[in-house]
Amino acid sequence: MNRELLRKNFESRQFIVEFFDEKNALLSYLVENVKNEVIAFGGSATVSELDLASVLEEKNSIIWHDKSGDSARYHGFSVDTYFLSANAVSETGYIVNIDGSGNRVAASLFGPKRVIYIIGKNKITSSLEEAMERARNVAAPKNAKRLSASTPCAAKGDRCYKCELDSKICRATVIIERATRPRTELLFADFELGF
Repeated sequence: MNRELLRKNFESRQFIVEFFDEKNALLSYLVENVKNEVIAFGGSATVSELDLASVLEEKNSIIWHDKSGDSARYHGFSVDTYFLSANAVSETGYIVNIDGSGNRVAASLFGPKRVIYIIGKNKITSSLEEAMERARNVAAPKNAKRLSASTPCAAKGDRCYKCELDSKICRATVIIERATRPRTELLFADFELGF
């Protein structure tokens, strides 16, 4: 992970950038900086691996989109802080996400007062093209498998098969090239998180 390059390219695009060498430092930062807020989470293996909801629920109110269905997904647009990860990030300053229902990518673009991305080093690529490739052929098949989607990529878990099935999770691909609000934070973990 080239921290200098990531910082330069993302800060020039109005993102707030932080780096963490270990999980406990990352969680301590979040506990210290997210208090007395209404928060929500986009579907994310990274957020689950960190057990972020348990870490933050004592001092915050959580909107559970996976427990309350569509109404909670809409409430996610009006929270103080929205957490998610990226399918891929390029050192050149782009964030790539592929989404099935669209709530995760939509909330990353509009609504919440603050958006926090948590990004493991395994998601960093050198170019936008590599980020697109990673999102489509690494992250999406693993997410499809995690969600038990009835798709070729979920069955094999190895790559995108460009299916046109109703059960596909690749319905929206979003490339973010500049922060859309004054408080969009990228928390880079110098260890693997999610997929």
